Amino acid sequence: MSNQPYEGYDAGYDPYGQPQPHPQQAQQQGWYDPNAASAYPQQQPYGQPQPHQQQWEGQNYGGALPPEAPVYDSHGYAAPGADGRAHPSGSVGRADGWAAGQGGGGTRTAAPEAPAVDVSRLPANQRARLEGRSPIIEPGRQPAALTAALGALLAGAAALGSYALAVPLVILQAVTAAGWFRLNGMWPARQGIALAFLGAFAADVALLAVGREQGPAVILGTLGVWVLLSLVLQLRSHADPDTRMYGLMATVASSALSIVAAGYLAAPQDAVTVGAVAVAAAILARALPLPTAASVTVGLLAAAGAGIALGGATSLGTSGAFLGLGAGICALIGHRVASYDYPSRFVHFTAGVALPLTAAAPVVYVLGRALG
Repeated sequence: MSNQPYEGYDAGYDPYGQPQPHPQQAQQQGWYDPNAASAYPQQQPYGQPQPHQQQWEGQNYGGALPPEAPVYDSHGYAAPGADGRAHPSGSVGRADGWAAGQGGGGTRTAAPEAPAVDVSRLPANQRARLEGRSPIIEPGRQPAALTAALGALLAGAAALGSYALAVPLVILQAVTAAGWFRLNGMWPARQGIALAFLGAFAADVALLAVGREQGPAVILGTLGVWVLLSLVLQLRSHADPDTRMYGLMATVASSALSIVAAGYLAAPQDAVTVGAVAVAAAILARALPLPTAASVTVGLLAAAGAGIALGGATSLGTSGAFLGLGAGICALIGHRVASYDYPSRFVHFTAGVALPLTAAAPVVYVLGRALG
């Protein structure tokens, strides 16, 4: 039997599926016909174009197959593939953006044009990034109006007594606990929110029981107990260490803010009235459609003016301006913390409403004691 391939078959075809040697080896064996079609491309020196070779460099497909190479016709052009487009031979795009078969001096192929983006349909933070502005979205007028309403409730209830003040204060503490967890991207977090709110409620009950004179001891003692309790609960969690640490920090911070808000119960009644109204004035002014620097300035002036106006109607007198200004500064800090880089209404209507008033509670207590 002859060793020559059957005349009806191409030289590179093996009817039994046996692997064929490389054309150079076949030529050495004496039966390779250089004029016959071959399944192997002709070897080219390094750096020279190889028209029918598609390279995939710099990519790791994690065990998956690379994209399918195009099929070339007799004219050297790629037939339409899965994407329905044909690429000329020698200009097949590589995964790294360079034309296939090009050496170090190759040129980049033209990338397909990106579809036009309707900027008006993008979220506010993405639209701000495209326009070169800050992506931070501040709470708007509605959260500011709610903050002012809650501040007015605190101011009016403070004039009625500690038990009346506890009602809007509990609302403030609940919204603070929920808003802080959502501000940190943790939702739902029912256990953490419940734990923080229970700490604040325990501080309120203790202050009503022992009196505002023991305010610092009650607040710091409750805070210490709740930090320890949060640590014990997180140690019992089966989550991974990073998740437990993140949950611990969020729970401790939420508990601390909610408990510190109880400082309104420990502060003098006149100081609560002046401070709460000053926070309301500062946040309403901050929500005006003005440049940031201008609105901050107007907010501080409004807080100081509210302190002067209400100070004259209370025992604080002209020193109410200092209390109002201090409460306004803390309110604007809380407002900035509540600003978010994603337009989340839940964040703005919880943290955006509560944090300005919560952040002002320590200053209202300290300045109220010092100036009263």
